[in-house]
Amino acid sequence: MVVAATGFFDGVHAGHRAVLQVLKDTARAEGEESAVVTFWPHPRNVLQQDASSFRLLNTLEEKKELIHAFGIDRFYVIPFTRDFSQLSTVEFMKEYLVDHFHVDTLVIGYDHRLGRSSTASREELAALAASVGLRTRIVEEVHCGDRKVSSTQIRNALAAGDVRTAAEMLGYRYTLHGVVVSGNMLGRTMGFPTANMALYEPLKTVPADGVYAVEVEVLGRNYGGVCNIGTRPTVGAGNARTIETHILGFNDNIYGLDIRIRFIDRLREERRFSSMEELRMQIECDKDKAAGYFK
Repeated sequence: MVVAATGFFDGVHAGHRAVLQVLKDTARAEGEESAVVTFWPHPRNVLQQDASSFRLLNTLEEKKELIHAFGIDRFYVIPFTRDFSQLSTVEFMKEYLVDHFHVDTLVIGYDHRLGRSSTASREELAALAASVGLRTRIVEEVHCGDRKVSSTQIRNALAAGDVRTAAEMLGYRYTLHGVVVSGNMLGRTMGFPTANMALYEPLKTVPADGVYAVEVEVLGRNYGGVCNIGTRPTVGAGNARTIETHILGFNDNIYGLDIRIRFIDRLREERRFSSMEELRMQIECDKDKAAGYFK
C-alpha cells in the first residue's frame, strides 16, 4: 500500500517540504511506499484562468528531481484536462488514489484542494477521504517570518526582484535553466563577454528586470556570475528582454551548451546610462559586488 500527497507542488517550497516530511515519516512508520500524485500542465493554463500571464516556479522535470531528492519513492503525473477537472473530490479519491495508485493514507496540507470547485476544509476533506476508506494526516501551514509560505508569495517576491526572500521560502536558490544562444556581442566588445540564455521552459517565472549576483553551472562546474535581466536601455529603445550572464573568471565559447543560473541577490535595478563608458564602469562595480559573494 501507499502513503500519498497530492497537489501541483509548484516550487516544492518550504510548505510543500513540511508535507513531504510527514509523508516520508508516515510511510516509513507504516512500512509502505511514499508517493506524490501531481498534475501537468497547471490547471490555470488548461482552464484559461489568466493563462497568458501565469508563470511557473518549476518545470515538471525540476519538480520531479526535487521531490525524489527529498526521499519520496514514487512520483506520479496525471494529465490535467478539462474532463479531469470535472471530477468530484470523492470521484478523484476513489478512482485515482484508491483504485489506481492503491493509496491507504492521504497527507493533507493547509490549503489542500481536491476535485471540481473544491472549497472543502481540511476537516471536510478528511471526512470525504474516510468515506472511501482513506486515512488522513493533516499538516499545518508554514511561515517565513510573518509571511505564509505559498507559491503565489514566491512569485510575488520574484516579480519584485526579491530573490533572497524567494530563496528563504523555497529552501533553495531560485534557478533558471536553458541553452546559451548568440547575442549582439556587445558585452564582449566592452570586455565583459556574456552568455545569453534561452529558457527550455518559456512558462518559467523570470525575476524582475535588474542586475543579480548569481551562481552559474556550466560544463559541469559552478562559477560566480553577474546576470542582467532586461531590455538593455543604454544601447537603444525597443530591445527584446534578455537574460545575459557574465561568468566571473570564465571566457570559453559555450554557445549551444546547457546553462543554469541560481539567484543569490539583486545588486541593482536596470537603468539607462549616459554613455557606454559609464555603463562599463558600472559593470566593473557589479562584478566586484558579485565576486564578494564567493570569497
